[in-house]
Amino acid sequence: MDQLIEFAGNNMLLAGIWVALVAMLIFSYVSAWTSPVKEVNTHEATLLINKQDAMVLDIRAVKEFKAGHILSARQIKPEEIREKNFSKLEKNKDKPIIVVCAMGNSSRSVASSMKKAGFEDVYVLKGGMNAWQSASLPVSK
Repeated sequence: MDQLIEFAGNNMLLAGIWVALVAMLIFSYVSAWTSPVKEVNTHEATLLINKQDAMVLDIRAVKEFKAGHILSARQIKPEEIREKNFSKLEKNKDKPIIVVCAMGNSSRSVASSMKKAGFEDVYVLKGGMNAWQSASLPVSK
């Protein structure tokens, strides 16, 4: 313990960076745990799609969407996302919606905006399309 204190005293910058990284790691786990938007893995997403007729909302760029997307996924334009304009999805407010991006990072903010707009069951695909394709699940072009 004395060596740790001595190291931190001699290397204030490194110790500060280490404390910041630990704080960010804890924050990411706590925010994901307390978020109203829950993450689903590929298996859970498949069950939602097949059993509860969940809609898949792909928020990637048009070029990425055309290169390959989840079967029957719908795309929303980037300007509609920026404006938080989800009027095209109003008829699907009561059914589960799985928001998908490339890696699962940017979909959380869109899903949170949808929750605030009154959508009931909004999920984020953990790992995004990368996880879907890694699991060798069907993709439409």
